[in-house]
Amino acid sequence: MIPVFDGHNDFLQRVVASGPKVWLDGDGTGHLDLPRARAGGLVGGFFAIWIPAPHGPNDAAAVALMENPPFAMPLPDQIPFAEALPHAFAQAAALKALERTGTLDIVTSARGIRETIAAGRIAAIMHMEGAEAIADMDALHLWHAAGLRSLGPVWSRPTAYGHGVPFAFPSSPDTGAGLTDAGKTLVRECNSLRIMLDLSHLNEAGFDDVARLSDAPLVASHSCVHRVSESSRNLTDRQLRMIAESRGLVGLNFASSFLREDGRRLPLEGLGTMLRHLDHLLAILGEDGVALGSDFDGALMPRDLPDAAALPALIGAMQAHGYGEALIRKIASENWINLLERTWGD
Repeated sequence: MIPVFDGHNDFLQRVVASGPKVWLDGDGTGHLDLPRARAGGLVGGFFAIWIPAPHGPNDAAAVALMENPPFAMPLPDQIPFAEALPHAFAQAAALKALERTGTLDIVTSARGIRETIAAGRIAAIMHMEGAEAIADMDALHLWHAAGLRSLGPVWSRPTAYGHGVPFAFPSSPDTGAGLTDAGKTLVRECNSLRIMLDLSHLNEAGFDDVARLSDAPLVASHSCVHRVSESSRNLTDRQLRMIAESRGLVGLNFASSFLREDGRRLPLEGLGTMLRHLDHLLAILGEDGVALGSDFDGALMPRDLPDAAALPALIGAMQAHGYGEALIRKIASENWINLLERTWGD
């Protein structure tokens, strides 16, 4: 089985709600747990700390809008630090609890990823999707000491550091202002600490600011192609070329609404559209710049890729599409690990 290293999941909220047993045994819901990871060949990935939104894209009213484009959802309000911190602590503690089960290691180096996979455990990167729980640079250093090695300055709402891109279709990602002064400081400090910066959810101006300031490869952990699906959340060819020039990477998001050409929030039928996105990414980024970023437990999955156990279906689709084994192995896991080695330095 070809191993998969995944660029994004939102599983930790389920652990907070149900405890480590939901990881070890599953509960018949969601997209990810240890049995399904094993069944699908998932060997590791980015486990996101994300602050729940009082109102978001999974609300019934929002879902109804997103099922019938065009739509343009307003950005949610910024979440204050004092409200965000308990959620972030709880999810970080949940990841530590998974580590104590002996089935998963929190990894902070590319060497650690390889060693953990070789030992048969899941290699987990502590990622934060939106920096609401980081009050200042001292707090960033504290999170780094706790194991944080990947950070998205925003989710699709504003933070003290920048402005998220709203959910809209059809729409350009050019939706507002770029990074704040604090956001520019955050970029420089992440570079100093070798924390990977994730550009998914940033608007175009914020993307450009990171590209101008950062000395690290540009990365969008879970994004799709705007040329194929004109969602505000997807990357334009200009952005893809900038990522390529930095020797960066894009992890293809499995979210149906970002994959579908019509932008509808309905399960994608078949995997052909995913292959169109992959073909486009490969044409611009090359074989070393394309990976996977599922968004498991955070998005509506394609009908033929309902959870982690179904990952071999995507591998099979790539094989049937004519991708060779060496390329598939790069997309499935090797490109992520090599990118992290370039970013982290070990």
